[in-house]
Amino acid sequence: MSAPTAWTVESVRRALTAKQISARELTDEFFRRIGERNPELNAYLALCPERAYAQADRIDRQVARGASLPLLAGVPVAIKDVISTAGIVTTCGSRILQNYIPPYDATAVTRLEQAGAILLGKTNCDEFAMGSSNENSAYGPVRNPIAPDRVPGGSSGGSAAAVAAGLAVIALGTDTGGSIRQPGALCGIPALMPTYGRVSRYGLIAFASSLDRIGPFGRTVADVAAALTVLAGEDANDSTCARTPVPDYTAELHKPVQGMRLGIPKEYFGAGMDPAVRQRVEQAIQQLAQLGCTIEHISLPHTDYAIATYYLVATAEASSNLARYDGVRFGFRAPAASLAEMYRRTRGQGFGQEVKRRIMLGTYALSAGYYEAYYLRAQKVRSLIARDFAEAFRQVDLIVTPTSPVPAFRLGERTSDPLQMYLADIYTVTGSLAGLPGISVPCGTTPEGLPVGLQILGPHFEEARVLRLAHAFERASGFSS
Repeated sequence: MSAPTAWTVESVRRALTAKQISARELTDEFFRRIGERNPELNAYLALCPERAYAQADRIDRQVARGASLPLLAGVPVAIKDVISTAGIVTTCGSRILQNYIPPYDATAVTRLEQAGAILLGKTNCDEFAMGSSNENSAYGPVRNPIAPDRVPGGSSGGSAAAVAAGLAVIALGTDTGGSIRQPGALCGIPALMPTYGRVSRYGLIAFASSLDRIGPFGRTVADVAAALTVLAGEDANDSTCARTPVPDYTAELHKPVQGMRLGIPKEYFGAGMDPAVRQRVEQAIQQLAQLGCTIEHISLPHTDYAIATYYLVATAEASSNLARYDGVRFGFRAPAASLAEMYRRTRGQGFGQEVKRRIMLGTYALSAGYYEAYYLRAQKVRSLIARDFAEAFRQVDLIVTPTSPVPAFRLGERTSDPLQMYLADIYTVTGSLAGLPGISVPCGTTPEGLPVGLQILGPHFEEARVLRLAHAFERASGFSS
């Protein structure tokens, strides 16, 4: 049997079809590996073996009948703990939802299982997806499987760590300002943020509704493409989900990239970038040129305002979305003598420090007398950032940047300095604000052996183009997991 880190969507399918392994045996192997490594990594918060084995047995019966197998048949998957799963505790990494069990599955989960995927469990994350290091979880930090003394990135750190450590083949994360791409970069695996509206958010527990997106991590770009083929498409349960036709992303991977015009924004290569990260990214750009792509230097002039804009828009929406956690309808409730006291105690004890910080910032930005000065102005700047990208994509086909300015930092290194933590998202929030698709792919390591990620951003609904370049680079560079 192959080691878990070697499994991909394609190799699982080949092994099942050839009857070299059964889906049940494969599931056994992944649960064994989780039992060995999860105590150290803390990537999973909950497992669902009964559900996993029931799905594995269905796949094995299909194999025995000689039936045509769905795209993700037998593929072990993990789900970030902000995505609803019927009958499985879904905490959002927060004490306030420590015993919450959703009555339904998110559309993304339903589509994965309909495609034959085997759901192993729920992965750890920053509380309500608010963080860049996965140190804000109420259930302890996740450790980077490449260097366990360092963070895996956030907020989808558990999902990234699970795939990087071979504890899942595919995992779902969410990206609000970089929470898929940044942990993908820090853990050394491909990680895709689709266009806003490309994948249904029905069943996603909201942080910032105009920014939140669900997307996949995989061992290879082909894994990510297969997952997106299953996940993408309109959903009547999500009014923000687009009706744009869904291509076969796997088939699109093999189209040529020669002649692609790639934009390199000067604003993404300024001060503050780790020298080793800069070197690896510049080498990756040279590799892309050798593949026949044309490199063009461009400007995205409003980039400097992106962090401030993001942390106004996102916190304002978080303040509104998290008002529902009041101890009355569901979740944790603190005992108290009066209703007002119960509200204070429930939210005071149930929410962590970072969530409280963002609620307070967002409430302030929306308050009377400050709305126009902060939130409304941030929305106007957001439009300017989106316009920068629209103008750039008239000149180039894709934009290439670093994913993170630094490699994985040590646990506890930035927890006392929120601003430094927020700056870890400096290269990812722009694409989030503009609603664009983007992927992070490995492009080498630092002298300490820490992964570096290359970010590829594309026009709206051009995931196929993004994936095609990422796949070509992966094959040429040899940085596939």
